[in-house]
Amino acid sequence: MTFTGQTVLVTGAASGIGKATARAFAVAGAKVVLADLSDTASLADEIRDDSGTAVSVTCDVADAGSVDDLFAGIGPLDVVANCAGILLDGNIAEMPVEAFDRQIAVNLRGSFLIAQGAVRAMRDRGTGRIVLITSELAHLGRAGASAYCASKAGVIGLTRALARECAPQILVNAVAPGPIDTPMLDAANMTVQEMSMETSNPLGRIGQPEEVASAILFLAGPGGTLMTGQTICPSGGAVML
Repeated sequence: MTFTGQTVLVTGAASGIGKATARAFAVAGAKVVLADLSDTASLADEIRDDSGTAVSVTCDVADAGSVDDLFAGIGPLDVVANCAGILLDGNIAEMPVEAFDRQIAVNLRGSFLIAQGAVRAMRDRGTGRIVLITSELAHLGRAGASAYCASKAGVIGLTRALARECAPQILVNAVAPGPIDTPMLDAANMTVQEMSMETSNPLGRIGQPEEVASAILFLAGPGGTLMTGQTICPSGGAVML
């Protein structure tokens, strides 16, 4: 799989799935735009040291102005992988409405704004791939994560609608990971009970960011030409569709 000559935007590139995805696209030959609220300069340097091409951009995916500035500086665009996301746990009776609003803003509004910018950048060229990140919890639900589950379920609905709207030129798909060994999961500080819950899938383990990155590259690459409106689930079999 090669992305030589292509420009790929990866949001949430400072850590976790986004960082692994950016590295994978760079290894495959793409020019990678690394977007995050946190600093991605060190990752850009690392990619360039390995003979790749990368630029670092600060962006808040929940802020329309910030997203507009991001796309204004990119130019022609082939692939977008929107990996930015947050999780704020809390039972619904005690959850501040601000925590709900922030998760909707980053996870769902952010997906909308990034997809909107991508479509505007791709439509004149008549081709492109958009991959949004949802979660297995959009299918399964989880006590204490109602806002997160709602935001990620919204991403699936957004993916399906955009796939119909943008076909056949732009393909829009989603990836719904299960528990992945990222800073968001914080596996090192889990209790035995928490780890048991996260590894209760048929494969009996949590995943690695690189495993999710491979699913994203599949959807963006030559093997994904008949895929649009789909949600694939690298979740160890926890979700079977």
